[in-house]
This record gives sequence, C-alpha cells and structure tokens, in this order.
Amino acid sequence: MAKTTEMRLVDLMVLKQDISNVLLYLGKSGNFQFQSSFGEKPDGAASENAESEMFKRLDQARSFLGVGDSDLSLDGAELPKEEDFSGAEKLLQSLSELSKRDVEARDNCKRAEEAYAEAASFSNLKQSFSELDHLSFLNLRVGKINPDVLDELKFAVGARAIIVPLGDDKTRILAASSKKGRFALDTELQRFGFVPMEIPKDFKGIPDDVLESLKKQKDEAKKALDEAAHEKAGFAESHSDKFLRYLASFCLASKIRETESLLESTQLVYRLTGWIPSSACMEMMKDLDAITEDRISIRQYKPEEVPGVLAGHEKVPVKLSHGKFVSAFQRMIFSYGSPLYGTIDPTPFVAFFFTLLFGIMFGDAGQGLVFLLLGILMAKKVIKLGGWNKFAPIFIGIGSASMVMGLLTGEFFANEKILEPFERFVTGLFGSPRNQILPMMPQSDPDSIKRMFMFFGFSIAVGFVINSTGIIINIVNKFLQRQYGKALFGKSGLAGAVFFWHVVVLAVRVAAFHHSPALLDWIVIGASLFFSAFGEPFIRLVDGERPVIENGLFSLVIEAVVELLETIITYLSNSISFLRVGAFALAHAVLGFIILTMSEMVGGAGGFVVTLLGNAIVVVLEGMIVAIQAIRLQYYEFFSKFFNETGREFKPYKF
Repeated sequence: MAKTTEMRLVDLMVLKQDISNVLLYLGKSGNFQFQSSFGEKPDGAASENAESEMFKRLDQARSFLGVGDSDLSLDGAELPKEEDFSGAEKLLQSLSELSKRDVEARDNCKRAEEAYAEAASFSNLKQSFSELDHLSFLNLRVGKINPDVLDELKFAVGARAIIVPLGDDKTRILAASSKKGRFALDTELQRFGFVPMEIPKDFKGIPDDVLESLKKQKDEAKKALDEAAHEKAGFAESHSDKFLRYLASFCLASKIRETESLLESTQLVYRLTGWIPSSACMEMMKDLDAITEDRISIRQYKPEEVPGVLAGHEKVPVKLSHGKFVSAFQRMIFSYGSPLYGTIDPTPFVAFFFTLLFGIMFGDAGQGLVFLLLGILMAKKVIKLGGWNKFAPIFIGIGSASMVMGLLTGEFFANEKILEPFERFVTGLFGSPRNQILPMMPQSDPDSIKRMFMFFGFSIAVGFVINSTGIIINIVNKFLQRQYGKALFGKSGLAGAVFFWHVVVLAVRVAAFHHSPALLDWIVIGASLFFSAFGEPFIRLVDGERPVIENGLFSLVIEAVVELLETIITYLSNSISFLRVGAFALAHAVLGFIILTMSEMVGGAGGFVVTLLGNAIVVVLEGMIVAIQAIRLQYYEFFSKFFNETGREFKPYKF
C-alpha cells in the first residue's frame, strides 16, 4: 500500500547577496514549505520597497489601459534588473501625458453633459420663476430627485400638491402646493431625497440658441473623449506584452522582498527552515549550491530527528504523489482532512471506489459518453472552465464507468433498443440471446424480482468491500504509528473487524447455504464484541498507559454498553447505507424508461425534443446527485473508519 510522501526538514543559511535568487528558486520549484507560518513583520522592516512600488504603478497603468492579466504567469518571470527599472519608468512616463488627456476629456464630457441636461430640464419654463414664486396662494419648490421614486412621491403627496417633471430624464421636478400645505410638502420631499436648486429670480427658461450651443459643446466633448479612448486602445495594443512582462517581473520581486522582510536574519545572513519531499533533497541541494556558488549551508533532518515532531507539537506536512488520474481526487481527500504523515495514502482507493459507485448508479452508455468527451475536451483545454479543468481525469473516469454499466444494462441515451444487437450478440455467446445483459427495469415476472434483490445484494457486497478496506487501512495505520492497542481493540480495530466479517460470513452461510449458527460462531461474535466494547482498558494496557481503568469500574461498564450498541448500529447502518447504490441505479433506469415512453408518445420532432431535454436534465441534475451520493458514501462510511485524526497538508511556498 502507498504511504504519504517521505519528507525532510532542511535548514538553510543563506548570505544576503544570494537570498533573492534562493527564494526565487524555492518559489518556482514549489517543493518547499516553511516550517512555521510567518507572523507580523519585525520592527524596522520596510512595508514598501522599490519593486512593490513599481509593481503598483504598473498594475494601475495596466488597469487604466484595460490590458487583461488572465494569462499572466510568474513561472517564466525573472527578477528585474536595472534596465527593467529604467524601461518601466520610461513606459509609465510616456503613458502619463495620455492619462492626463484622458482625465481631462472625461471631466469635460461630464461637465458638458450635466450642463446640457440642466438646461434641457428648464427649456419648457416660459413664465418668470420669480413671478410664480411670489404668488400669495402658491408654494413652489424646484430641485433634483431620483426618478425611480417619482411615482411614489406623487402618490404620497396626493391632492395636496402637484409634481411636474422637468426634462426627459425626470431627474428634476417642480413641486407646487398651497401656502398652507408647504410644510407637509417639504416633509414629503425631504423623505424622498429631494435636493433643492437655487433658481435666479428673473429666470424664464433656456433660449433655444443657448440650448443648441450646449448640445454642440456636449457632442464635441464626447468626440474628444472617443479620440482619447482610441489613442489609449492603440497604446495598450502596442505595449501590452511589455506591460505584462514588467508586471510579472516586479510582482515576483515584490513578493520576494516581502518574504525577505519576514525571515529570521542578521545583517549578512538569512535562515530558512522548511519541509521538502525526501526525493527532491539531492536535486535541490545541487541546484542551491549552483545558484549560490557554494555560498550556502544546508542541513537536513528526518522527521524523527525533529524535537517538535517527537514531542507532538508539530505535524509533518503531508504530500500525496500520484499520476494524473488519481491526483485529480486529492482535493476530495483534503476537503475532508489531511491524512497523518507516514500513514496509508487513501487517494487510490477513493479514485477507484468513487468511479465504481458513480458508474453503478449512473449506467448509460450515451450519457457516460457525454462525460467522457467533456473530460477529454477539458484535458485538451478545448473547453476552459477555470479551476475545473484539473478535474478532467475524473470526468473521463466516471464517463468510462457509466459507459461500461450502460453496455451491461443496454441503455444509450435512455433508449434500450439501440444497443439490442450488441446485447443479443454478447448474451448469445453464453446461452440464449437476450435484449439486455443486465436488465434493470423491474417486471412482474418472478425472475425480474429475483434479479432486483440480487442487485441490491451486490450493492451491499460493494459496501462490504469498501467498509472492510477502511478497517484494514485503520489497522495498518495504527501499527505504523505504533499504537498497537488501537490496532487490536475497539470497533475500528482488529476486534471490530473480526465481528463485522464473521457476522457477514455467517449471514451469507445462513442465506445461501442454509447453515445454522454453531457454538463457535457465537463464541467468535461474543469475544470480538467484548474486545470492541471493552477496548479502552485493553488499549491502555497494551500501550503502557496507566491506570488501565481510568475513571472507575462503573464508568467503564457504562461506556462499554454504549460502545457495544454503537458498534452494532454503526456496522449495520454502514452496510445498509449502500442500498442507496442499487436504489439510484434502479431510479436511473426508471427515468430512462419514462423519457423513452414520453418520446414515443409524442413522436416525430417533438419526441426528439423530449429525448434531448430529458437526457440533458438527467446528465446535469442526476449527475450531480449521484456524485454527491458517491462522495457521501466515502466520507461517512469509508473515511470514518480511519480518519480519526487529521494531519497537516503540504502547502509549499510558490508564486
């Protein structure tokens, strides 16, 4: 069985002149994790430096030009040289004048548009405002308001006032009420966010020639803004590569400078302590010697030589190493928790069990082909789904498993007739030809009912294998950790395993061979249950912990009774839980039958549409449901056997 990657702790003493190149190498290799996380910056550490300041200026310029950074990568970037500083400064200076013109054009356009809108709002006011305002019976208010609340304002004031929108955009209004109702009007206006405007006393509206002049100014300002935008687009197109190169270089340098300020150091020497995979030790030491021209001190330690690990204060980081297919399932492991260092790596088991469970529950050759093609296109980067592309091997795996199950059940996009020639050929090789190798749809005949119960029995058998694998992993892990008591006793130890396996074997003997339980069976079951329930004192005895009975005899008996019930209920529920695998497989077949029946009832083009929509719904919705169920079975039935303590995930220093 594969174990977690073997790790080493390395202690590096690096001269100040080499620290940047060393950090650059470590960050790009992605194989070095600092022993402890960084805290606050030490006193006197500069919060800003020339590289980070230049990076911020370049990033602001990139944002101003609209140059995208989605393809920006630090993998090929190098630390900036003196000529890079001067080149970046020259580029920013050439952009400065363009930026000023752009800002000026935007301001002019905004002012011209506001002036024209303001004038247009009062173009229909022909009577002198002062004459209206001095009417003894009339109270007028002119100002700005959010047009979205205009109808609510009209409803609120009702018949107490008149609200007249000014201009097409309705952002300005004239409100009129009686002198008696002015206080009520002012209250409502204030409630709806009304902003009063100062109106000259002899103001009678905007003459047409003035309005036309303002419109001309607005058009000219818009034209100037478009010219500035065109010039900016041309500058961005001709300088985007240079911008991104400088941006990556100075971003890399700013990150390294920030790391330097957090390291333990003297005036001349920096110290770096961290974990690396054992397999990378020799290559890393050679590379660091070459980078620093042998001006570096390197010491490495095995985990058992690190005081913090021996004392239990520090956990060794866990790195899992696999091929492309299995590594795609690693996030499923770490989302639940990290295995302990030096224990069995469960990822290969998860990859196999997840693929198997998904295929059984989602058996359709056509729908599986959709997942297979999607996975291939994601792997080839034809379809880009961001971070989901790394899961392309999973889609390929579940697609292949679904296709195999679909060939067995004879389903191709919910149609059981397309694959009939293939099914009859295969079954004919082993007897009389049948339309399906493994019929899933329940029928009224006794053979169909028998097959259905046999399939549910197969589901429980799959669960038995998965549960047993989890127990074996736990037993092996405990032996590897020298926790011999927990390996032998308790419900997830050897005692619990013997109980579980013997009960299953006994059930098969009784059901299939009509055997009666013998005295030996009851002795084995009773003894294994006893050591499972009363496992705690035996664990303490074997592991050398004292006192053996920690909290007294009465407490031990109560805990044992609870543990006894929990052992029986846990193994029973863990086994029965896998009935859902057969249930979902049956539900998938029923859904396919419904889609096929409805498409035949509609017929023609309508039937094709029903088939297309039905299969699309099944692929998306049922695909998600089945995936969730497969994950749930692994989390709650498989992981619960051995994931009783989590480790520390390996998170390397990288850019």
